[in-house]
Parts: sequence; C-alpha cells; structure tokens
Amino acid sequence: MAVKAVIFDLDGTITEPFFDFDSIREEMGLDRNAGPVWEIMRQATDTERARLNKILRYHEQRAVDNSSLQPGAKETIEWIRSQGLGVAVLTRNTKDNAVEVARRHNIEFDIFVGREDGPVKPDAFGLEFICKKFEVAPSEAIMVGDYLFDLLCAKAAGAKSVLLVNNEKAREFAEHADYVIEEISLLVNIIKNENS
Repeated sequence: MAVKAVIFDLDGTITEPFFDFDSIREEMGLDRNAGPVWEIMRQATDTERARLNKILRYHEQRAVDNSSLQPGAKETIEWIRSQGLGVAVLTRNTKDNAVEVARRHNIEFDIFVGREDGPVKPDAFGLEFICKKFEVAPSEAIMVGDYLFDLLCAKAAGAKSVLLVNNEKAREFAEHADYVIEEISLLVNIIKNENS
C-alpha cells in the first residue's frame, strides 16, 4: 500500500540524541535501570510527580535549547513534503517543545502530537490520531524513530516502521522494524520503493 503520511519521533530522530536518561533517573533519585521515566512519573504521588516533572522539564528545555538536526533531516522532510505526503511529529516530549524545535530549525510539519494529547508511545493512540487527521489508514503511514517504543507504536497501529540507528543501543531494536537505516536521508529510497 502506498505511503501517504510520514510520522517522526523527535529526539534522536529529527534531532541528534541529547537525553541521557540514566543521568536523569539518577537526578530524580531513581535507579538507572528503573525503566521509562514517563511511566515512573505516572505511578508517582501528585507531590512526587510534580518534583520529577520539574527535573524532566528542565532537561527537556535544555534539549530544545541545544538541539541540532540529524544530518539530512531538513532536506529529507522537505522532499517528503514536496511529494504531497503528510508529515507529523509524534513525541513523548511535550507538543510545545516539538513545535519550538521545528521553529528553531525552520522545518514545517502538519501535525504535532505530544504526551499531553493522550497515551504515549508505545500506545497506538498518537499514530492513529495523526492518521485520522490526515484521513489515511495507518497502513498508509510510516513511523520513523530511534527507539523500541516507536516501532511498537507502529506495529500496534498497523503502520510500517523505520528504525534510525543512531547509536549502538538502537541496533537491539532492529528485529521489531520493517526497515533499518543509518542515515535519515535513506528514508527517501524507502518511500520511493513503497510508492513505486
């Protein structure tokens, strides 16, 4: 089925990886291996969640302020837009941060979905929400990300997944991806092949 929409993760996919979640967990007073930060925060008491959220927001703002694009990201997104395809961001970060990163780097997206909009990846919610907005079936969408949750989200929704391998850890998730690339510009070839 032809690709009609391309959905991108934010940190580590559109931008160079910035977050060191092991250090963030330590700053929060958690074990480095405690698991995904957002899930831990959701289970915390209101008072504890507020404390943890303050730490997370500080690091998220630093990521925005220090963001740099993946090599070829801007050109790849511009090419996708030139093909008349929908382009969106689906992040576990906030929508405002995603919008700010796009503004800083002068990249245009049609839709931004952040954690305040509903259940976060790996839940299929965000991808399904974006597909409804674009009026396409999830099977006509590609999810591009650098982490397991991006791939599981795509699978749960019935979309194709592309893993961007930007570090050695990302290779561990390859078995869950439909495609694996080491440079974001290679996404162009995938879309061309899917739509040929």
